[in-house]
Amino acid sequence: MSDFDPVAEVKALKAQTKIIRKRNYSQRKSKLDQYRQKLLSLKKEGASIAEISRWLGKKENKVKVAESTVTRWFKANG
Repeated sequence: MSDFDPVAEVKALKAQTKIIRKRNYSQRKSKLDQYRQKLLSLKKEGASIAEISRWLGKKENKVKVAESTVTRWFKANG
């Protein structure tokens, strides 16, 4: 006789899947974090999100980012 319990196995597998799929965004870093002081300074001086996005894309910065990403970054950080 086998001690195999399919109900228990499925329950364990589903618990593992939940852990694997769960993303922890709080530990992730944004590419924009390294420009934090400069971005906050630009915003304080009145630069628009579009202007800040263009500034990030300049050759010396080389950060290609959508305006919506910049907006979300400011909501979270500024």
